[in-house]
Amino acid sequence: MAVKRAPAGDTSLYTPRPRKRLGQHWLRDQRVLQRIVVAAQVCPEDRLLEIGPGRGALTGHLLATPAAAVVAVELDQQLIAVLRQRFGPDERFSLLHGDALALLRQPLACNPNKVVANIPYNITGPLLQQLMGSVVQPRQPPFQRLVLLLQKEVADRVTAAPGSPACGALSIRMQLLAKAQTVCTVPPACFSPPPEVTSAVVALTPYPPHQRRYGPEQAPLLERLLRVAYGGRRKMLRNTLGDVWSMPSLEQAARQAAVDLSRRPQDLNPDQWVGLSQALALPRR
Repeated sequence: MAVKRAPAGDTSLYTPRPRKRLGQHWLRDQRVLQRIVVAAQVCPEDRLLEIGPGRGALTGHLLATPAAAVVAVELDQQLIAVLRQRFGPDERFSLLHGDALALLRQPLACNPNKVVANIPYNITGPLLQQLMGSVVQPRQPPFQRLVLLLQKEVADRVTAAPGSPACGALSIRMQLLAKAQTVCTVPPACFSPPPEVTSAVVALTPYPPHQRRYGPEQAPLLERLLRVAYGGRRKMLRNTLGDVWSMPSLEQAARQAAVDLSRRPQDLNPDQWVGLSQALALPRR
């Protein structure tokens, strides 16, 4: 494919068009691109993993930082030549052609420590699982920082405070694994083509193992507790958890953890879930 060369940051001369079946919406707003880079907090020793570089709008900004390496993962064959022509001369740039979900199942030779991604909406859940792991099996070693462009509805759930309408099991799981914050909201007009929904940039700073609120031996019970409670999201904890644990044990654990069983699951914060799981694990007299 013949491709004209353009300056870094300029995608106007590139001919590939977004593919709907791949969920491609290319970010073009320079202010948002800059905010993503700033949120990544790039240092000279960082090795950045970019998922879904598209035509390279963000890639150019990442290579303008002092990062030691930028590794881009792109599934779309039509974009590979574009990216290689634009950024191939920079020895810090490398390109992996393939499915990010499959590639992340194995250790990457480049050993990236930070992630920047414009996640296709149709693979958000599985990709978050690959990047973060789960309550029972957190990713090892965790990335130091992730800056993700998500559908705003998902971003709101990831960062939701207890008691808010968006707070759910995903909120608790993500916040048990990482500090989560919203960087900015991204309107549809910032993309080409514009998606039908608003997006948002989220920054995640995963906790190293020694800073997590819970230990590995506690994780299975904690995950079970979340599954049971959020399986009846609109019910009081007394009713959902009482179907699994005996009421005397549950009430004793709730008193020890200072948890009100008349509340609903979205009212509890991560520390309360950890406390309740710890109390339930204690032997009963």
